Order: sequence, then structure tokens, then C-alpha cells
Amino acid sequence: MAAIVQFKQIVPEVFIESPSEAKALPRGARVLLAFVWAIGTAVLVQTAISWRSPDLIKFGAYLAVSLFSAGARVRVPGVSGPLPLSYLFVLLGLLELTAPETILLACGVALVECYWRKPQRPRVTFALLQIALMAVAAWAAEGVFHSPWFEFARFEFGWLEGSVIDTSIRLAAATLALFLINTAPTAAWNALTERERFAAMWLSTSFWSLPHYLAGAGIAQAVSSAAHFVGWQTVLLTGPVVYLIYRSYRLYLIRLEGEKRHAEELASLHLRTIEALALAIEAKDHTTHDHLQRVQVYARELAHALELTDTEKHALEAAALLHDIGKLAVPEHIISKPGRLTPEEFEKMKIHPIVGAEILERVRFPYPVAPIVRAHHEKWDGSGYPSGLKGEAIPIGARILAVVDCLDALASDRQYRRALPLEEAMKVVRSETGKAFDPRVVDALAAGYVEWERKANVPAPKSATLSTEVKVERGAAPAAGFEASNGSPAVVKAAANSSEPRVDFLNLIAAARQEVQALFEISQDLGNSLSLGETLSVLDVRLRHIIPHHSLAVWLKRGDELIPEYVNGEDCRLFSSLRIPMGQGLSGWVAENGKPIVNGNPSVEPSYLNDRNRTSLLQSAVAVPLEGSGGIMGVLTLYHMERDAFTKDHLRILMAIHLKIGMSIENALKFQQAESSATTDYLTSLPNARSLFLQLDAEVSRARRNNQPLTVVVLDLDELKQINDRYGHLEGNRVLREVAIGLKANCREYDYVARMGGDEFVVLLSGAKPADAENRVEEFRRVVAGIGIQSFDKPLSASIGVAHLPGDGGDAERLLAEADRLMYQQKRSRKHHRAGTEKAPAWARDWNTTSVQ
Repeated sequence: MAAIVQFKQIVPEVFIESPSEAKALPRGARVLLAFVWAIGTAVLVQTAISWRSPDLIKFGAYLAVSLFSAGARVRVPGVSGPLPLSYLFVLLGLLELTAPETILLACGVALVECYWRKPQRPRVTFALLQIALMAVAAWAAEGVFHSPWFEFARFEFGWLEGSVIDTSIRLAAATLALFLINTAPTAAWNALTERERFAAMWLSTSFWSLPHYLAGAGIAQAVSSAAHFVGWQTVLLTGPVVYLIYRSYRLYLIRLEGEKRHAEELASLHLRTIEALALAIEAKDHTTHDHLQRVQVYARELAHALELTDTEKHALEAAALLHDIGKLAVPEHIISKPGRLTPEEFEKMKIHPIVGAEILERVRFPYPVAPIVRAHHEKWDGSGYPSGLKGEAIPIGARILAVVDCLDALASDRQYRRALPLEEAMKVVRSETGKAFDPRVVDALAAGYVEWERKANVPAPKSATLSTEVKVERGAAPAAGFEASNGSPAVVKAAANSSEPRVDFLNLIAAARQEVQALFEISQDLGNSLSLGETLSVLDVRLRHIIPHHSLAVWLKRGDELIPEYVNGEDCRLFSSLRIPMGQGLSGWVAENGKPIVNGNPSVEPSYLNDRNRTSLLQSAVAVPLEGSGGIMGVLTLYHMERDAFTKDHLRILMAIHLKIGMSIENALKFQQAESSATTDYLTSLPNARSLFLQLDAEVSRARRNNQPLTVVVLDLDELKQINDRYGHLEGNRVLREVAIGLKANCREYDYVARMGGDEFVVLLSGAKPADAENRVEEFRRVVAGIGIQSFDKPLSASIGVAHLPGDGGDAERLLAEADRLMYQQKRSRKHHRAGTEKAPAWARDWNTTSVQ
């Protein structure tokens, strides 16, 4: 019965919905299927002919209890699948019921197991096969149990003396027969369909359940014996008690599985902790990334060669990744120094094993990682650090780590020397045998380092990396402010007893130097990126160092208005909402006249709105025009909270770089436009075919990852050619734009609408069920028809193909091809229908007429 559970996992996919599917099965499988059906049918017919039931009430009670228990399954720790309880009642039937009653009980149990708590109802042919197989198994068990051979052996040879022994032997033999008939056809079927050996398949999928069958036979005999003493009615009344024991056992297993899951999550947490700490090391010292990977490979192989315990192997594997974690406490200039260390620097470097061990002790690994990290710079002769351990006192993991760490360091490029060839590096390691390194570890390394080097050079899967090179746009200054600059005030008070200011020439020189450096950095940064947002963000940050301000806005000219392209700082929401007409406000005046302004009033920016509630609290502004190749393209405006906060020097600095800023913005806009045109359809402003393919690949990957449906809809306008021929291509283009707008309006916010080309559109419906997708398709048809009625007093039609993931394809290309095929199939069927219709509708005849009335 346990094998039937595995049988059900394979059979429904191949059982049998049409003759063509049956022919696709291997010949041996078809023969086995027909044989089981034939024998099962014969057994059921014989059971019906020879039916006898001396006690219908007893049979009915046993049948009811067995059918009720057929859906129950017991999970045993260490066993892959659940064990059904129903075969216990088949074995009990051998002892308590007649042969026809036992066979009928077995068939009822098989039927209930097919449909009890199944998410998908199996086909009728599959259920009939299960009934036939159980009927044959019960019939064979009955035949063995009541075999005359046992009577012959007892009377002829004197074997099996005693009724209990006789019954036990008979029941054991019948149980073996039941087990073989249940499992052998299943294993044979799996072997034939998967083209594997029968014996291997039977041993791997079914043999494990034999002890449970025999245990069930023992339970059945015990119940039968109890029934003879106290009556079967009393035995059945113990059913509620047995059910409570079963429920308690299930609760125990659920708790056991929960504890097992918790242990697995804890182990996973330790693994993720190791990975996170390894990333922390990489962020500090990038040269250690490949070093850690190689050391891990060498350490793993050495641990296997030296036959370490599993605990020692796990500890060494973690330590191989984390042995340099203590370098987080070492100044970076010491770690990356391109030369030999000074005694003072070496003293600082020597703390990293201690710090690393202290960090790892807080993690509380289930294996001793911290002692290995603490001792990985100890030497065999006791001259190492930090504790001066000697010989076997050094943990074996630390001895292994010291050897492989040294070998890889010698064979890798470092800041202070070039790498040695691997053979020469191994000679250096050998020369330290008995002094720095354990001789046994060195010998094992020398025997396998060539092969392990090949394994270490195999490219590893790309691991997660830290965003150490990312540029953060937000956060213009720390809460405490920046370090004070010495170059700001050029004029200081001479002394408390003097009212005459004097010029501080040192500050002037420093300020000039700082200004030149700042302008140089701005010029360099403006040419480093073609991203408009990044360019303006960098400009904002750089300008704050030389021109203090509380808000910055870059206004770009769009027709007769200035549109805020970048706003940051105070009142950013107000400025972001403005569309300043040319000549209006402070920035509008600068754009129209092409002249800068210093210490203008920012409150006039929203004055064109005539809304007293929309005013700025900023007190002063400096604005300069931004020029491109075609003239004024925008305005750069800085705002300040204080009156007259800007000086002529500030304006001079802005005028020195405003041409460079304008040129950089123009280049970024051209790049943005080119990037957009490469992925956007010029006519409908929808994504084009190139963008569609990229988006479809991403949607397929996301749908697979989240196990969600995805629908691809391909829509083609049937009458666009007739519209172009009759009304002109401009009218056809207008129809395409209206269809694009209509499709977009009738999709969800996260659906994706693209123009494939010509009169063909594609819609990606993420997460939509097939029924919802069909409703959406009908809505698309109504949209297209409505556009035709509104524009030409005739409805337009569209051919639409729909493909679903995963049913119609497993990747983007297949999904799109299937939807396209279905669309063209629909289009051809419409053409044939029109051609074969003698009297077409008036609007259809009109679309087929190309002359202009």
C-alpha cells in the first residue's frame, strides 16, 4: 500500500485519456497494464459469483471502520513517505472475514485512497487500476493464507504444530504475498516507463516498507486474538482510544518536525553569518576575496586527507572563510601598505587573530571556530603569536590553516611583492617543516597540492558583493556639519583693541587654492556621467563646498515654460510643483533675458500662481542661465535662508562653470533621449519590440520565482490596411495611437503594453488567472470596436492570441511564438469565414472596399 502512494505520483501523468496517449507508453508498460486489468476483472467477477457473508453486521462494521481509516497515514521519522493504515484491515480480514468479504473490503479501501483528500481528482481509469491491483493482491493473500500446502505439511510431516504458530506462519506468508503483489507491479511500471532496472527500482522505492507490512501482520493477529476472547464488537469499540493515540502521535511528529525545522534554520543562520562576516572582510581588504576561496578549497581537501572528524571539518571550513575577520580592527593603511611593515605596524597587525577570535566567540558556533582563528599564526616550534603555542597544543584546524594560508600568500600577488610559482612556493613551505608547520600537514599538502590547485582554479559561482563603490546621492552633510574651512573669511578683525579690519593674505591664498581645486573637481565630475540625475546630484554636492546654500534647483526650458528637472533642499516640494512661464518669477526672467541675477527674492518664483498660500520662506537667490548648442536651455538657481547671502565671488564662480554645466546637461539629455528612443515606439509612446523582449524575459523569471501565472496577449488590428488605403496613413496612425491609449487605460497599473510593430500590440498580464485574462481580452475587443464606431461609424475587429505560462511555454520566446501563432490562426479563420460567406455584413463589405466614396 505504501508503494501505491509512489505509484500515484507517476501514473496520473500518463494514464490514459486517449488512445494516442496509450500508444505513447512503452510496449511492456501497456502489456503490464492490460494484464493487471484483466486479472483484477477476473478476480472481481469470481468474487461476485462466489459471494458469501455469514455475518453481514460484522462485515459492515469492519468495512465502515476500514473505509474511515483508509485516508489516515502515519509518518515515521526516517521514512520518506507516509504509511497508510488501510492494509492492516486487509490483513485483519484474512483472519476474521471470508475471502469475498476481504477482497471487497480491499477494493473499497483502494477506492477511498484514490479520492480521499486529493487536491486533484484522478481519472476513472486510474481508480479502476488501483481497485484491480488491490483485488489481485487481496486474492493472492487469501490464496496463500488458506493454501492447502499448510494442511499437507502439518498432517504429512508434523510441521506447524499448534494453532497460534500455524496462524502466524500463514499470516506471515500471506503478508509477503500482499507486499509483493502491491509493490512488484508498481516497481515494474516505474522501471518500464523510466527505462531503469526492475530490481534497483523495487529495492529503492518499495523494499523499505516490508518491515511495516510485517509489523501490521502482528497487529492484525493481536486484534484477531482479542476479538476471539472479548468479541469483535468490543474490539471495535476501542477505536476511539486508538484514534486518540493516533492523534497524539501525529501531534508528537508535528512537534518533532518543528524542532527539526528550527535546527535547520539555526544551521542556516550560522551559514549566513559566515557569509556575512566573509563579506565584511572583503569590504576591508579586496585582495582577500580570491585568497579566502582558495584557502577554503585547500583546507577542505587537507581535512579529508587527514581524516578529520565532521565537527573538525565544519569548524575548519568556517575558519577558512573567517580567519582574517580580525583585520577589521587593523588600520587600512597598514593592511594595504605596498612595502614592509615597521615594528610598530607589525604590533598593530598582530592583534587581528585575537580580535577575530573575540568576534567569533560571540556568534556561538556549534563547532570550535574561534580557537582555530586565534591560533592560525602559531608556529610548530612555539615562536608564533599571539600565545606561543607549540606542537600538538595548536589545534589541528589552525595547523592546517597556517600551512595553506602561507602557500596561497606566497603564490599570490601582494602589495609588497610579486607571486612565486606554485612549485617554488611549495619549496618555501617545505623549508619551514618542523619549524613553522606541522610535518604531517606539510606532507599531506605536498602529496596533493597539484590536484587541489586545479580545483581551486575552477571558477566559483558569483557570490554576493558589497556596494562599496556606490555613490549615495542623499545626505548632503552630517548632523554636526562639515569640518570648518580656513579659507572662507578673507578679512578678519585685527584685534580687540583695533577697529580696523586687516586682510589675511594666508586665508586669501588658501581660499584661491581651494576654489581652483573645487572648480577642477566639478569639471571632472560633470564629464564622468551621462545620467542627468547623477550629474545634477554631484553638482549640488560639489557646489555646497564653495557656495553655501539651502536649496538648489535646475530649471529646464520646455516650450514657453521652465520645468524643474532637479530640486533639493528647503521648499523642494514647492519648487517641484512649479511650471514657471518664461519671463515670470526670478528664474523665468533669467531664462528670457539670458542674464544672471544675484540676491533676488525667491518668493517671486510662484508669483504667477497668484496664490498667497504658496510662497517660499527663502530670502535670497543667485541664478545663472544655462546655455546649450541652441541657446538658453535652462537656469541654475541657488537659494539661501538669509538675505543677501550671495556675493559677487559666488556669481563669478557660477559664471565660470555655467557653460560646462549647460553642456553636460545637454549631453545627458541627448543620451536620455537616445536611450528612450531605443526602447520606445515613436508613434504610440509605448515600449517597442526591443523593450518588450527584455521585459518579457524579466516577467517570465519573476513568474517562475514567485510561482505566479503570466499571460501573453498578442493583438493585431484586422482592418488597418483598409483604413490606410481608404483614409490615408495619417488616419491609420491616429487609430494606432487611440488603440494604444485604450489598451493602456484598460490594463492594471503593473500590466505591460507594447507595440510589436505595424498593427500588432502585445500585452503582458502578470499574475492574471486564465479566466481574468479572457475577460481582459474581451475588454480589448470592445475597446477596438468602440474606436472604429467613434471614428468611422463601423466597429473595428482584432485578432487576438493568448498564451499562458507555464501551460503554453516555459520561456519568453515560446510564449510569444505561441500567442503569435494563435493570433494568426484566428486571423486566417476570419478571412476564410468572410470569403465563404455569401452575404457579409455591410461594415465588412465597406472595409473590403478600398475606393473612397
